[in-house]
Amino acid sequence: MSAVVIGIGNEFRRDDGVGPAVVALLRGRDLPGVRLVDCDGETGRLLELWCDADLVILVDAVRTRQPRPGRIHRRSMHHAAVAGRPASSHGSDLGAAVELARALGRLPRLLLLYAVEAADTSFGVGLSPAVAAAADRLAAEVTATLRQASGRPAPVRSIVAGALRPGASPGPGPGPDLGPGTAAEPEPR
Repeated sequence: MSAVVIGIGNEFRRDDGVGPAVVALLRGRDLPGVRLVDCDGETGRLLELWCDADLVILVDAVRTRQPRPGRIHRRSMHHAAVAGRPASSHGSDLGAAVELARALGRLPRLLLLYAVEAADTSFGVGLSPAVAAAADRLAAEVTATLRQASGRPAPVRSIVAGALRPGASPGPGPGPDLGPGTAAEPEPR
């Protein structure tokens, strides 16, 4: 199975850099055959980056109406988008990218979006504490997802109420809880 993780965002806009921060954390892990890339979110570039991949994982920042910085939302391309708007300077519309890929017949078999609620997208470097903690949890979750997809044995970790619970298995259900007040949509199997 071919896989790519795309960190969307701008590391010079504080929490907008959560996507590249997660990719940086993943670079230190044993993930053979997984491409790890940063992207500004431009639609054409996204389509090129996920071309020929079976599994695509996108990580981006998002703003919501009632923000809870660091809250993680997980959706697949088969479900409704996160109710929010891009938190970033790139202003990408991931829904438009998915629809264009669908129209062109260039959708991957499975596309997962992890959207992290941002606190601060002003100019500067470094993530807010809540978003930095979410990046750590998310890197662990993405690692487990990639290992499970590749059939490699690995301890599965779930994000539950904002903390990792070692040894938890998502099993055949809707997937892990991604934090207080947030639930994952079921993934197609």
